[in-house]
Amino acid sequence: QVQVRESGGRLVETGGSLRLSCEISQLSRPDMAWFRQAPGKEREFVAARRRDGHLYYEDSVKGRFTISRDSAKNTIYLQMDSLKPEDTAAYYCAAGTVILSRTRNPSGYYYWGQGTQVTVSS
Repeated sequence: QVQVRESGGRLVETGGSLRLSCEISQLSRPDMAWFRQAPGKEREFVAARRRDGHLYYEDSVKGRFTISRDSAKNTIYLQMDSLKPEDTAAYYCAAGTVILSRTRNPSGYYYWGQGTQVTVSS
């Protein structure tokens, strides 16, 4: 059974840093991504690492967030620097075999974690 498990979310001050982790079990070389959802808003794309190694970022996080992968652990990370209050959201890890055109679309991913809360205080 495929399991997706995020961790690392917490309260952090504006300008601070945080690293989220996502461990995926029982799935070989998936496309993987981070999404986030703030209260009252739709789930939005943050970053993705496709199985071919290509990286994708949402414009508002470019230069501040970095997605990476530890293949040995089948784990992806989201390093978040220079955090802003508008980054406050529940962050979700997603995985699957994703059509290229759906890399930034939540509907392209089959496996999801339960989410981890990131709160950036102003």
